[in-house]
Amino acid sequence: MKKIITLLVITAISFSGFSQEEDEDQGKSNIQTYTPSKLLKKGQWDIKFFNSLYTQTEQTDAGSKSQKIARQNFFTNTTEIYTGISDNARVNIGLVFQVRSNTYGGQGAFSVFDFDNNKVDSRSGFTTIAPSIRVQPFASVPNFSFTSSIYFAIFGDEPNAAYLDKKSTFWETKFFFDKTFGGGDWQIFTEADFGFNFGEKSSEADPATENVSERFANNSLFLPVSAFLSYFPSNKSTLFINAQQAFLIDLGNDFSQRYTQLGFGGKYQLTQTLNVEASFGKIVTGNNFQGLGQTFSLGLRALF
Repeated sequence: MKKIITLLVITAISFSGFSQEEDEDQGKSNIQTYTPSKLLKKGQWDIKFFNSLYTQTEQTDAGSKSQKIARQNFFTNTTEIYTGISDNARVNIGLVFQVRSNTYGGQGAFSVFDFDNNKVDSRSGFTTIAPSIRVQPFASVPNFSFTSSIYFAIFGDEPNAAYLDKKSTFWETKFFFDKTFGGGDWQIFTEADFGFNFGEKSSEADPATENVSERFANNSLFLPVSAFLSYFPSNKSTLFINAQQAFLIDLGNDFSQRYTQLGFGGKYQLTQTLNVEASFGKIVTGNNFQGLGQTFSLGLRALF
């Protein structure tokens, strides 16, 4: 698993070789132009290698009261590959896949990078793959688009093992809109997601052959709404703050949750092709056994 992660990092970095110099006369950089609302032109490629480490020592009880727990850690690598297929830059297609590593029982946050899989207090592996499409539905509103993806769980069932990922078919559609103002120095970006989890109810799973805990979200709607406020100190860098309110709405599995997350971060354009992003998020409120932890993220994005 470590070799796979290393190979993906090297691959992403190697794309920077397509163009090593930023043309200052071009005006806007990629981080200003290619927000999630902006689609690719025909023949362009967008590859994003995004890593998140979520760690928690608190969670809510059945209500919203915080309680201490032994540290739990969840690492997710999400790799997205998209390309433009339409002459008018209004349709992109892509593929998304994820690798996860989780550790439990009070282990240190960096224990996830061992990619252990003893099934008792650690799990790791490739978990999901998703075909995806991006569409800009209205030519008159170029800063509005949506992305629709269907995630298929590709990992095997491990009854009574530690949790790895949702054992669901997950259909997610994200709606994006952004607005630049203040002479181009500021930008507001908004996102609304609708994610449907399909699959067997946890109460109907066979504990002898199936992992019941990985079916907690089946037959539910995941609805996060996010807003980002960005400031551009230069055409090659941006700083942002963000807020997210998310709901897991029960559609038949007798389980629901909600949380509020706040965060901040920044992006920098290393070359005309390669961008780097780092961010921090903190879940500040939750309900019904929701974790109250922190997320540390680092991403690389190649546009060419």
